[in-house]
Amino acid sequence: MPENKIRYAQLIKSIATDLGFSFCGISRAEFLADEAPRLEEWLKRGYAGQMSYLEKNIDKRLDPRLLVPGAKSVVSLIYNYFPEKETVSSSLKIAKYAYGEDYHFVIKDKLRIFMERITEKIGQVNGRAFVDSAPVLEHAWAKKSGLGWIGKNSLLLNKGMGSFFFLSELIIDIELEHDGPVKDYCGTCTACLDACPTEAITEPYVVDGSKCISYFTIELKEEIPVEVKGKFENWVFGCDICQDVCPWNRFSQPHQEPRFYPHPDLEKMSDSNWKEITEDIFQKLFKKSAVKRTKLSGLKRNIEFIG
Repeated sequence: MPENKIRYAQLIKSIATDLGFSFCGISRAEFLADEAPRLEEWLKRGYAGQMSYLEKNIDKRLDPRLLVPGAKSVVSLIYNYFPEKETVSSSLKIAKYAYGEDYHFVIKDKLRIFMERITEKIGQVNGRAFVDSAPVLEHAWAKKSGLGWIGKNSLLLNKGMGSFFFLSELIIDIELEHDGPVKDYCGTCTACLDACPTEAITEPYVVDGSKCISYFTIELKEEIPVEVKGKFENWVFGCDICQDVCPWNRFSQPHQEPRFYPHPDLEKMSDSNWKEITEDIFQKLFKKSAVKRTKLSGLKRNIEFIG
């Protein structure tokens, strides 16, 4: 059986490459003992803000075998979204990950094919695919499987490509040769802490989610607190500041995913176009985009708050 674990792991990594994933790492499905106290402390400090869903299913977040009965392996995957260029016709900014089609749709389609190919090559394999939409601690699993280390901005950093990528997982019921973690290469750098205008990175490796510009512009459903007025640096959906200043992102290369290309009209939006955006334009620009999460009313709130 040990030779099967190696062969199956190599096969799965080969499928990942064929489907356009940049990196694939594997870890044993087990209880995340190191994460349990960190998660408990983070929630206790109120850093989840109004993201109450993060307080649910804690047991499943810490043990994938409760999420997928019989699970033996967690396959972690990296998919690049770094754009060839930023949208530059306006001073108002949206996070790079939201330029094109919602990544949930794009990557789920790939993971469905991934599971089909595993079954074709290996036989009946039971499991589930996850893309940031279930109680899975994706950064912890990616770190455990050697895809990178957790940076001081709490994002996963990969030595070869920085952090402009999506993480996803296959939690499956076959034993695979697993990978080990890599070392932390942040060193003494504090670029992300120094750059965050709302001081959301309270200490190295700890982010107060309730102070993050992404939280204010996406997750928060009520009025944005007046005390952060003037601190958003023109971000109206999400924020890339802590990634843009990270030295490791000098290695970012443009993605090759057509579905992540922005709507051509998005690059033509001027400040006045943004401020006068209508429901029709919103639906045209963001028909399948993650920006739809805010609805037009939320986006207009963000634009007015900056204005």
